Amino acid sequence: MNPPVSSTSPPRHYALIPAAGVGARMGTRIPKQYMSLAGKPMLHHALETFAAHPRIAHTFIVVSPEDGWIDDLLPAVLLQRASILRVGGPTRQDSVLNGLTAIADRTDGSDWVLVHDAARPGLDAALIDRLLDALAEDAVGGLLALPVADTLKRADDDGRSLETVPRAGLWAAQTPQMFRYALLRQALQQAREQGRLGAITDDASAVEMLGLRPRLVEGSPRNLKVTLAQDAALAEFFLKGQDA
Repeated sequence: MNPPVSSTSPPRHYALIPAAGVGARMGTRIPKQYMSLAGKPMLHHALETFAAHPRIAHTFIVVSPEDGWIDDLLPAVLLQRASILRVGGPTRQDSVLNGLTAIADRTDGSDWVLVHDAARPGLDAALIDRLLDALAEDAVGGLLALPVADTLKRADDDGRSLETVPRAGLWAAQTPQMFRYALLRQALQQAREQGRLGAITDDASAVEMLGLRPRLVEGSPRNLKVTLAQDAALAEFFLKGQDA
């Protein structure tokens, strides 16, 4: 059951970072969220941004119950400003839903939850502010995203182009994705009950399954997701530019 929606206190903003993946496509010995990037474990960058932001009440990190890296690789002073939830599941959305369930007694139904990929180290305070400001009075919530600029092709089974896909109105989703606690938990729980949780790739798609339309807030190329080895070099370029 979802927590009650409060009408007396202003909603708070919580960050939730699912970090239970193994990052198999990166080909690293440790999960990619812990690989070194610009001199720090990748997860450190996003966690540090949330922990330092005055409008974020608290940050929760969802890791696998078997995670043996986080305590050793992230500085204790940073972990003092966040809570580790060892409830990660087999998919990203399982981890998000398990994390939401674990913090039910610490949040209110009307509080906002910003779900952010651990593999997006380029998030900065300005992007968080842009998202919070754009969605402050929104009835649904929304996400950072970028309008698609490249020409898109649909391929056949042999890797040949079948057609060019019109890019008008197409956006590439980023994170954070920000929704009220009660709404997001309801959307993910319904998807799990319908056996569709493993088929959705982000939180916004679960909300869309409720018939709602999340708002798209323009993000930034620096907020890229590190999926392949070559992505790490570009992310490091952005991070080092910020530190210069």
